[in-house]
Amino acid sequence: MIKKSTLFFLFFLVSLFIYSQDIEYSSFSIPKKLTENANAVVKNTSIEITIEDIDEMTVYKREVVTVLNKLGNVDARIAEGYDNDTKIKDLSAIIYDASGKRIKKYKERDFLDVSAVGGGTLYSDSRVKYVNYIPISYPYTVVFESKYKTSSTGFIPWWFPVNGYYVSVENSSYKINNPNKIPWRYKKTNFKGFPIEAKESDTEIFYSIKNQPAYKYENSTVHYREILPKAVVSLNKFSLKGVAGQYTNWKEFGVWMNAKLLRGRTELEPATVAKVKRLVEGVEDPIEKAKIIYKYMQDKTRYISVQVGIGGWEPIAANQVDKVGYGDCKGLTNYTKALLDAVDVTSYYTVVYADEKRDIDKDFSSIQGNHVILNIPNKGNDIWLECTSQTMPFGFLGDFTDDRNVLVITPEGGVIKRTTVYKDEKNLQKTAGEITLKKDGSLTASFKRISEGLQYDDKFGYTGFTEQELYKNYKSKDWSYNNNLEIESVALTNNKDDIIFTEEIKASIKNYATVNNAEYLFRVNVFNRNTYVPKRYRKRKLPLKIYRGYKNEDIFKITLPKGYILGNLPPEKFINTKFGTYKVSITKINDTSFMYNRVLSIKEGVYPKEDYRAYRSFRRSIAKYEGLRIAITKKL
Repeated sequence: MIKKSTLFFLFFLVSLFIYSQDIEYSSFSIPKKLTENANAVVKNTSIEITIEDIDEMTVYKREVVTVLNKLGNVDARIAEGYDNDTKIKDLSAIIYDASGKRIKKYKERDFLDVSAVGGGTLYSDSRVKYVNYIPISYPYTVVFESKYKTSSTGFIPWWFPVNGYYVSVENSSYKINNPNKIPWRYKKTNFKGFPIEAKESDTEIFYSIKNQPAYKYENSTVHYREILPKAVVSLNKFSLKGVAGQYTNWKEFGVWMNAKLLRGRTELEPATVAKVKRLVEGVEDPIEKAKIIYKYMQDKTRYISVQVGIGGWEPIAANQVDKVGYGDCKGLTNYTKALLDAVDVTSYYTVVYADEKRDIDKDFSSIQGNHVILNIPNKGNDIWLECTSQTMPFGFLGDFTDDRNVLVITPEGGVIKRTTVYKDEKNLQKTAGEITLKKDGSLTASFKRISEGLQYDDKFGYTGFTEQELYKNYKSKDWSYNNNLEIESVALTNNKDDIIFTEEIKASIKNYATVNNAEYLFRVNVFNRNTYVPKRYRKRKLPLKIYRGYKNEDIFKITLPKGYILGNLPPEKFINTKFGTYKVSITKINDTSFMYNRVLSIKEGVYPKEDYRAYRSFRRSIAKYEGLRIAITKKL
């Protein structure tokens, strides 16, 4: 029989244990459906924004995130940014273990304080305070709280409650208080089909989502931004780094940006104006003038990030870039525009989302974009210039900024345009040459590879490689499936006028064929084997997206070793689908040689999830035939 004193002691220990833990932060309390397919769980995150005036805003954030494994660490970011116009008022973080026991606490003085930009930036007032927590076990929970006050209301934090694939949400809320009823606009995207509560008035916006399971990423699908909910809010009247602004559409935004951020920043020294006018002397065609000026700019400048000016949006003055010879995307684009102005060629500063293929939202005007390029109107066939590259051909963008809606800033206002589209067969690679098979199973090859469109974009950087780097690239990337490959010589030609890249290559491969007394067996596709097969899904949930289309054409004359003759050749292979086509024909020239012709075309597009199986079947058929072997026999 247990004594009362013993029972009291056990009760005390249990109470102490419970008290030292917090069930709210225990990973054991998370519903099972929220841990499925999740690397992290947003347990309870809230953002509350109060807009006191057009130049005064307070943002309070509280984020409670449980990290289930190391892949979820990125979803528990313990950091807050600030600058000269943004002051952090409160900052703290607490780490809890799986049972909810507190294991680490950070006050503001414990946060590291560093520049918010990388080493390639000359100057920026953007800084970040952060904690670099290294977990000792999983799962763990982070409670991060921050509060800051800013005079810049041009950027109102968005609500993006499900921040990607493999993240579930137990509870997330977003609230904006607007007590002075400053006119605003807001846009909700992808709310349908999600458990979202929404309340909206002229003084308050409130959104919340609860118990949203994680989305599992599937191969060849859309970016999560295209399917997950998002809310964006913008004030009609705002302040950016002390500069007041007002707009309700892109036209008005462009008028404001041109007047407040760009006007007066294209002045050049008279000596520079005279110099560039001499460069184009006798040239009447504005596009030819632009080509000369673009090359002059490329030769004279280099890219370096300089995040100064109004919120990182105002470019460095053109005469300053001209003096120092460097600038960021804003400064170099504005400088190029100034040079073109000097020779009477019209061009426009243009805002774009770079890298990830993403549109400026044409239906909702707000401060968007992360990069700047230059637009030259050309009778309906716009020319676009990437001003941060010393090697990019005139009028070529590549996949960094191609095929997306951009904002062109004209004196009359902002205009949404679409950049150059490199569609399907425009991304062409042609390979032609000769392959000679040897008796010992080795081969020698001499061929020319010509690339256009985005395939040009993939390769024109080869001109910057050393010989050793180039040969290594061929062996480890382009033709890594060929053991014993040796590159004998390479000649590269970069035709920047026609935007065509040519490689003339001589190569050899030892032990390529399997040789025995009965036969000589070799794979016929030597230099462009595509064996990609998409992952199999029993129940596909997401749409199929083929991001880039292309066309590859290959033609090789293949000569047999002495003493060998051709037997029967395989019939023509032709596959035609909505996703593209594949055609291979092998035709006899004579008893000792044949032609190998191959064409693979893939079409860019978004398709319903039900089409994924057919697409996978198409790629499997291609992959299987890419390994086609031909057997030849010795003469009797």
